[in-house]
Formats: sequence, structure tokens, C-alpha cells
Amino acid sequence: MSIRVTIQPSGHQFEVEAGETILQAAVREGYGLPFGCRSGACGSCKGKILSGTVDYGDYQSEALTPEEIAQGKALFCCAKPLEDLVIEVREVTGIRDIPIKKLPCRVESIARPNHDVIILKLKLPANETFEFLAGQYIDILLKEGKRRSFSLANAPQEKGFLELHIRHYPGGNFSSFVFGELKERAILRFEGPLGTFFLREDSDKPIIFMAGATGFAPIKGMIECARQHGCTRPMVLYWGVRSLHDLYHGALASSWQAGDGQFTFIPVLSDPQPEDQWHGRTGLVHQAILDDFADLSGYQVYACGAPRMVEAGFKAFTQTRGLPETEFFSDPFTPSVDKNPAPATS
Repeated sequence: MSIRVTIQPSGHQFEVEAGETILQAAVREGYGLPFGCRSGACGSCKGKILSGTVDYGDYQSEALTPEEIAQGKALFCCAKPLEDLVIEVREVTGIRDIPIKKLPCRVESIARPNHDVIILKLKLPANETFEFLAGQYIDILLKEGKRRSFSLANAPQEKGFLELHIRHYPGGNFSSFVFGELKERAILRFEGPLGTFFLREDSDKPIIFMAGATGFAPIKGMIECARQHGCTRPMVLYWGVRSLHDLYHGALASSWQAGDGQFTFIPVLSDPQPEDQWHGRTGLVHQAILDDFADLSGYQVYACGAPRMVEAGFKAFTQTRGLPETEFFSDPFTPSVDKNPAPATS
């Protein structure tokens, strides 16, 4: 027997089938609930239960605290309703008409801009149309039902291929496969587009982008999309990495600044090495933004990178700089590491 969920404040309703999470049912019915990792790790899908009860499912304690549960909050990617529910969550518009597909793709090129990042370009089938919004992600489909999520780093206007930035995580099954075994012309399968991290083009507010490491990938897609659309909103990119060689696309970001008076690029190194001879900004990337902006009430912020960076930025910007919570958009990266790695070929 299905259970009915009502979304407030919109009043939209959908049915949840046995075994489904709230998010799974909402996506199936075409409603744009915010989400990121879909595994209870990033907190992007967090909302409030106004009435009814849920099974909270399996999640990471950092993403949902006991205090938040006491306030009626839940992670909709994990929570399953036990009775009819009324939930409060900000719906995301603009993605309902974009179909989610499962498609094959061919590895067109493998580039190594530094020691621990690979840039993959994937060729799409010639007879398929694949739509997405800049900033969304895809899931690479592996054996035994496993998935690995990667942000799309190219703008949607660039038809026929997808660009992924893959960092090598120690113990990471798929990233180890990519760095050690994957060859050009190999066939992979993926599902997408997914996620609600994309540029809100219906606003005229200036934009601050905060990227950590390969969190630069979806932000690259957003910036290139905005530039191709002739966007005139002021934009500043803060890209936080450890040392200079981690700025694997620093020249590209610098070229955006050189060619556009509305765009500013500020790299921030947390651990510059002596050989870097670095004279630029240092420390934590969110702190650099705090140092530069006393008032964020008139801005939008887009943040992508490690969960700690994203959470630190959200709390500081909304609590001390006046940023409205509704103007903070994020995609916290939560790398997957298999305890018993299996072959990642498809």
C-alpha cells in the first residue's frame, strides 16, 4: 500500500511505494527535491517533517545530528515514511522536464593535468540526446550495482561529450581503476543527469563560487555556461587547494579573469610549498571569503568540495555575513571507498 506525502509550502503531493525513500518517490514523480549524494552523507536533501513519522534509515551522523532530529528534520534520501507525511522543503524548479537516462559512452581522451587528477572526456552515442544543467552530475554504473558519482565539468552547449575531473583517492576502487587501467575507447555506462546543484539563471545577484580541489569541476561548467549565455552578473571564484600544483586548471581560470572585467579569480593555498614561491592568498578558502566580504546579503554563493568546507562556509556566511540560506547552493563531495574492491570494468 502506498503512502501519501504532501510538500509544503507548494501543496504538491506524491505517493511513496513500499521500500522507497521520500526522495526516490519524489524524483520518480517529477518533483524537484534538493539532493546531492543520495547516500546520507552530504545533507543536501535535508528537510522538515511537519506531521507523520519516518524510518530515518542509514546515514552519517555529521549529515543529521540528534539536535536536528529533535527539530523534526530528516534526510529525504534515506528516510522512508511509516504513514502519510507532510514535509517542508524548498522545491527546485528547472529540472522537472529533463529526462534521466542510462546510456553507454566511449572514453574519448584521458588527460593528466597533475599527479592526482585525471580529466576524462566521454563521447556520447551519436543517436542520443542528453540534456543537463551546468553543475549537475552523473553516476558511472559499475558491476554488482555499484555507482560512482562525478560532476559534469563542461557546459551543456558543448554537445556530444561529457567531461569529468577524477581525483585519485587512496583505496578508491574506481579512481584506482581509472588511474591504473582505463584506456581510451573503453565503454562505460552512466545514469544522469542528477542533482540540484546548478546555476540559478533567474537571479541578477552577483555570484561567489567556492571550490575545493576537484569541486572546481561543476563550477567550471557553470562559469562556462554563464559566459556562453552572455551573463553580465559579477562573479568571483575562490578555489582552495593545498599547494600550487593542485591548481590543475589554474591557467584556464586566470584566462577567464583576463578576458572579462566582470570575473575575478582568487586561488587560495592552505599549505604552499617552498618551491611554489607563493605570494598569494593562504589559509582556508571560506575564511578568504569572510575576509573579503563583510555583507553577503545581496549575493548568491555556490560551493562544491569537501563536506567540512561546505558546512563551514554555510554556517559562517549565513550566521555572520547575512547570506540568506536560500541563496546558498552546494554539492559536498563524499568520496566512496570500497572495503572489498571489485573490478570496476563495465
